Amino acid sequence: METGALSPEVLDTQDRDQPPARFIPTPSAPYLAQHRAAQLLEQPPAPDEDPLTEAPALPQAFGARVLMWKQDPSVGEIGTRRAWLPGAVLAGPRDARIAPGAPGIDAVEPNAFGDFVTQPDTPQFDAVHTFAVVRQTLTMYQRALLNAGLDMPLPWQWNTSLDTRPLMVFPHGLPNVMNAFYSRTQGCLKFGDFVPTLEKASTEASEQERVYTCRSFDIVAHETAHAVLDGLKPQWLLADAPPQTGGLHEAFGDLTAIFLTLSQLDLCEAVIAQTRAQLHDKNFLSDVAEQFGLALGSSVGLRNADNDITLSQAGTQVHAISQVFTGAMYDVLADMFAYERNPVLDDCAAVLHRVAAYLRGLLLRALIAAPDSAAGYADVVNEMLRLVGEDGKPAAYAGFIHNQFARREVVEGPGAGLAPARPGDKVAAKVCDKAGARQDRRACCGTMNLPEYYRMDRVLDAEARKLALWCGANGRLAECVAPSVAAIDTDNP
Repeated sequence: METGALSPEVLDTQDRDQPPARFIPTPSAPYLAQHRAAQLLEQPPAPDEDPLTEAPALPQAFGARVLMWKQDPSVGEIGTRRAWLPGAVLAGPRDARIAPGAPGIDAVEPNAFGDFVTQPDTPQFDAVHTFAVVRQTLTMYQRALLNAGLDMPLPWQWNTSLDTRPLMVFPHGLPNVMNAFYSRTQGCLKFGDFVPTLEKASTEASEQERVYTCRSFDIVAHETAHAVLDGLKPQWLLADAPPQTGGLHEAFGDLTAIFLTLSQLDLCEAVIAQTRAQLHDKNFLSDVAEQFGLALGSSVGLRNADNDITLSQAGTQVHAISQVFTGAMYDVLADMFAYERNPVLDDCAAVLHRVAAYLRGLLLRALIAAPDSAAGYADVVNEMLRLVGEDGKPAAYAGFIHNQFARREVVEGPGAGLAPARPGDKVAAKVCDKAGARQDRRACCGTMNLPEYYRMDRVLDAEARKLALWCGANGRLAECVAPSVAAIDTDNP
């Protein structure tokens, strides 16, 4: 019989209308063992040399679990919780966009499961927590753009086709400094630590009270927001911009901390449980940087987003101006949540999570669409009103935005209507920055007070040019050279 042919008995059992099957030999056990051993020794194929070739897709389970503070350490009901970062995270921790600064905390290695779960109140935990918040912030806004159909990266301000350096993070970068900052020229975030009261019985007692700003979920998110917005609008961070432009930067920082909190379902549930779904009740969401605020003697955090400050009350103090915008956005969030909430049909935490996701994307898109320089609050409000209309949202959404910002004296009131009469119409600004008004940044975070944003190089260059012009006009160059020559001649008669 021909090798591989079927016997007549087998053929008889088959359907006569079907073509005869072929016998497929089964490899022997020794052959399989040898084949598997050979596969283990095989080298993977060389990667494509073309740098534009896409990397192989990562498995769905690729990523790292981290242990982090999901609010300030002083918010005891939240405490430390595990979180999942769905991306490539290497020792450090670091990835393509965020890296630990050097010198700094020794690199944290992942455990056997590829996770970064370390002991709280240690430098290693601080490194992991800080990285996690920065990464979550960048991912949150990247998702907001993708969900809006904008397939664009969020570059750091220094990124170009030839410079893709990551943002460097220094969790313990400012010892004994009661502040934190984002630096464009250094390409980094630095966080300070301090003892609230220096008059302690002993050094040991003082160290137990030390506050690390890198452990504050709100502070890390706030400073990262400065870096995100600076990559999109580089002119906005400069101190010679109008006061409201500076207010947008500070407000975006505080709102980022709120939006990042609400991007996590477990924290949405915690907010709902704490407030009974009434966002204007006192809660950890509206209190920004609670531990830092307690160190300064405040019971509502460093700032309170649930406020009633108006533009005419704020003046040119950027810290106060920012709270006007932050407060209006918090009110809009509460209005939209109350409008969408229906406990009979949907879980309140899920509704809050969904509404916050839309609002943060709306704000980010409005900021991108606003003028690249000298942007005011009314510019951003009008962009939000335009976008909610284009998104097909209920007319009430535009009404909430218009009403709340009118109440803060940002724009003129809507009168009987909910929004501008016709699509494309803009609402007029009510309280504007006066011509030549200068920002007062004294009470702002460390970022706003760095000399690099005050164009100090221009100040120094101007002073040097003024000196050179004066010297040239008064013959100082000749007078300086001539005595030197005369002295030489005198010494050598």
